[in-house]
Amino acid sequence: MLKILNFINGNHCEAVNKNFIENSNPSTGLVYSTLPDSDEQDVERAIESAQNAYNSWSNISAESRFKILNRIAELIDEKNEELALAESIDQGMPLWFARTQVTLSAQNFRFFATAAMQYSSTNHSMEGNYVNYNQKSPIGIVACISSWNLPLYIITWKIAPALATGNCVIAKPSEFAPATAFMLSEICYQAGLPNGVLNIINGRGEKAGNIIVSHPKIKAISFTGKLSTGKVISTLAAPLFKKLSLELGGKNPVLIFADCNLEKAVKETVRASFLNQGELCRSGSRILVEEKIYNNFKKAFLTELKYQSLGNPLLNDTKIGAIVSKQHYDKILSYIEIAKAEGGKILFGGEPVFPKGLENGWFISPTVIENLKNESICNREEIFGPVVTLTSFKTEVDALEIANSTDYGLASSVWTENIQTAHRIATNIKTGLVWINCWMYVDTKSPFGGMKNSGNGNSGAWNIMDFFTEQKNVYIKY
Repeated sequence: MLKILNFINGNHCEAVNKNFIENSNPSTGLVYSTLPDSDEQDVERAIESAQNAYNSWSNISAESRFKILNRIAELIDEKNEELALAESIDQGMPLWFARTQVTLSAQNFRFFATAAMQYSSTNHSMEGNYVNYNQKSPIGIVACISSWNLPLYIITWKIAPALATGNCVIAKPSEFAPATAFMLSEICYQAGLPNGVLNIINGRGEKAGNIIVSHPKIKAISFTGKLSTGKVISTLAAPLFKKLSLELGGKNPVLIFADCNLEKAVKETVRASFLNQGELCRSGSRILVEEKIYNNFKKAFLTELKYQSLGNPLLNDTKIGAIVSKQHYDKILSYIEIAKAEGGKILFGGEPVFPKGLENGWFISPTVIENLKNESICNREEIFGPVVTLTSFKTEVDALEIANSTDYGLASSVWTENIQTAHRIATNIKTGLVWINCWMYVDTKSPFGGMKNSGNGNSGAWNIMDFFTEQKNVYIKY
């Protein structure tokens, strides 16, 4: 039994109340670890630890921060297989995919370690013998709250820029996938991160999470998760005027035009639909296909799905692993039943799967549904699982109208060989990220954030570093 602990002031510890939460392996359905069921006592200890560390950490040189953060990146790389195995067991994702996420997590620290050396203030002369310059200072104590779908990648994406800009961090991983955050705390200690600079609190979102976001000494909150939780955070944080960066998911459209490279579009759209069991905020869950090629695309798409092996995440040939929790497993299956009630036709999957030797695990077949109206629940709400809908459109105007019809606006992908069509769609589609003839290419230097109910604020490069700093303008007359 793995015993996950909080990380406060450089030490691993249980919750003060000694209560714990059981955590299950998604592939077996069996409890395999425990984690602290933290409350306000643990949060207060972490805040005190961060306060004591802040003056020293915020005032050390950028080069000193670089050395520590870069060493964390090196240690993550060295422990890639160990971290990937833990992530696969804890979250249910295929092991080969977990390895890629660990590599990206190291890159997060490496990028922001380097960025710490380059992030600087600006100045300029003004008419009338004035000089204007701005100061960028760390905010103080910030909260980094991450989701369970890419546990290590997302939490490092938040922690690294917060530390690089001189803040102290109270981090909370999801209670459904806390293993690699626990391992990250050991890595940070080994890399020489001073005690109290990073504190990791485990527990339930509605308990420990709410205490963290409402604490008056936490000045900024970076959160990735579902819309309903984002609304709670906003309600708690708004009266205290905290800075908020919220990434709240999406209902992302994939637009397939008749002039596309059909073979490539099919293969990449299958990947966009079902990678990580569809548990990605950037997954393409609404597939919109031009009427001229709808039947050809559908046939090729369903054929390609037959090669997507589902089962034990630890096997190299597994493409689709287990759903993260029984709670989420039941939620996905309930959406499939709703789709049937709404008149949807199940073209593929739509049912639980019980792999040999893992009969008690939480596996769902990749599911393709057609014949749903645009206003149906399954075309409007984020399912966050291996479920996609197929819809045809006649014109570019129709495609945009359907694509923009949800309350979400995170990501989209467009498949066309016509550069003018590509530019028009990219201009008029209401998503913060657009891929043209590709999917899931990411660059830490580029901003990433959604429109509408997909959240506010941008992650990536200078955007997130600006978020984690206070800026002050100074005017000098000479």
